[in-house]
Amino acid sequence: MKNLILVRHGKSSWDYAVSDKDRPLKERGINDALLVSDIFKQKDYQVDAVFSSPANRALHTCMIFLRRLEFPFTDFQVIENLYDFSGNSDLEFIKSIDDHLNTVMVFGHNHAFTYLANSLGNSYIDNVPTSGLVHLKFDVDNWNAISQGATIQTIFPKDYR
Repeated sequence: MKNLILVRHGKSSWDYAVSDKDRPLKERGINDALLVSDIFKQKDYQVDAVFSSPANRALHTCMIFLRRLEFPFTDFQVIENLYDFSGNSDLEFIKSIDDHLNTVMVFGHNHAFTYLANSLGNSYIDNVPTSGLVHLKFDVDNWNAISQGATIQTIFPKDYR
């Protein structure tokens, strides 16, 4: 059994003259990430590894989750190929995850995460919002074998504000 938890980065700011990778979170992005991470923590899932896009907004969102979940930083990695907007590089990475890891959390971007949630899950999601979390479950033993799974839960900030 494999569990994939996708978390889109929090709301980012366009107020600074920086590259796309360097855009920071807005205050709302920070607050929404805190909200979603606290709700997810109550579910008490055992996460084996966490991976993040190198973009500042994804990394900051990820750090908020790591702290709130009290997740060991030694089981966290920045993956350059997760700076993906189509979903192709994300899916390629996910299918290459070490099979001894059963539950992984990945921080990244749209439209990639909406595409992955819809192509891998069994519930249609119009749009994974900023700080949105989608939990997918697959009845397989190898990450390379994931295809159609089940959408176990979504945690979207607007549903809890």
